Amino acid sequence: MSEPLKPGATIGILGGGQLGRMLSVAASRLGFKTHIYEPGAHPPAGQVADAVTTAGYDDVAALKAFAAVVDVITFEFENIPTDALDVLERSRPIRPGREALRVSQDRLTEKDFLSGLGLTVAPYANVESAGDMTAAIAAIGTPSILKTRRFGYDGKGQARISQPSDADAAFADMQGAPSVLEGFVTFSHEVSVIAARGVSGDVACFDPGENVHKNGILDTTTVPARLTAAQRMDAVLLAAKILNALDYVGVMGVELFVTKSGLIVNEIAPRVHNSGHWTQQGCVVDQFEQHIRAVAGWPLGDGTRYADVVMENLIGDDIARIPDIANERNASIHLYGKAEMKPGRKMGHVNRVTTTGG
Repeated sequence: MSEPLKPGATIGILGGGQLGRMLSVAASRLGFKTHIYEPGAHPPAGQVADAVTTAGYDDVAALKAFAAVVDVITFEFENIPTDALDVLERSRPIRPGREALRVSQDRLTEKDFLSGLGLTVAPYANVESAGDMTAAIAAIGTPSILKTRRFGYDGKGQARISQPSDADAAFADMQGAPSVLEGFVTFSHEVSVIAARGVSGDVACFDPGENVHKNGILDTTTVPARLTAAQRMDAVLLAAKILNALDYVGVMGVELFVTKSGLIVNEIAPRVHNSGHWTQQGCVVDQFEQHIRAVAGWPLGDGTRYADVVMENLIGDDIARIPDIANERNASIHLYGKAEMKPGRKMGHVNRVTTTGG
C-alpha cells in the first residue's frame, strides 16, 4: 500500500462538472490541490480548482502532461475512454480502479457482475438485433424498458415498452446501439446507499436515502429512508459486498428498489452521487470529503448522520426560485456555477435540515 498523500499534494480529477467542483472544495478543506482535466471550456469545477487542463481525452500529450503534475487521479463520471485511462495509468494510480469503470460502463456487464455476486437484479436480456428484441420481449414480457448499454444517464438512452407492439419503435429509438431490456419491478420506493472503501479495505456507509425521480432525473432524496432495521442492514451489507468484490477505493452510489420480497439492485455509480448530496448538511464528513480521504489513502471519516435532511435538485428554471429559497431558515444552497440554464440541466441543489440530534 502506498503512503497516504500529505497536504499540499495534487489530486487530478477527470471531468469538470458539479461533482468535480464539490470534490475540489472538499479537497481544499483537507489541504490538497486539485487539477481538473476537462474537454469543455470554462467548466464549473474550474472556478474552484487550482488548475485546469482543457483538452480532449484523445490528446495523448495533454494526458501525459496532466498525469505528470498530479499525485493521484480520480474522476467524476464513468464514461472515460479506455485509451485515455491506458495513458494515465502508466504514470499515476487511478482510484477507483479500472475494474469498477469496466463494469459500470456497460449495463449488461454490470447486470452480469451483480448477478454473479448473488445479488438480485431486474430480469434482463441483451439486445443487439431485431431478433434479439423479439426474443427478449418473449422472455421478459411487458411492461419493460429498453436501455442503451452505454452512455445513458438521467433518463437518456431509454425507451419504455408498455405492450409488445411498442417493441419495434423502442428498438429504432436506440439507433443501433447495443442495448439491454429490463423487466419492470414492482417496488414501493427507491433508495440508495452511498458507500466508501479505503485503500486498506475498510468500508463505511452513509445512511440509505429515499429517492424520488421526475422525468428520469432525481428530484429529491430524503433521510432517513423508509426502511426497517433489517432492510437498512441488508442495503449496507450488499453495498459493502460490491465494493469488496471490485477492490474499490473511493465513494460509490448503489441504487436499490425496495420490494415485498427484498432489495433489488438497480444500478451502481463508481463515483460520488447526486443522492449523496444530503451528507453535506447531515454528517460531519460528507461524501465528497470521504472520497478525497479514500483516494488520498487517508482513513475514512465518520459518516454518522446527525440530522434529518431533504435534498432537492434545482433543475432548469428552478434556479429562479433561489431568492425565495434563500429566505428559508433551514435551507443550505449549493449552486454549480453553470453559465447557461437549460431545461433538464442540474443547476444546483438545496439541503433542508428537518430535524437534528438523536
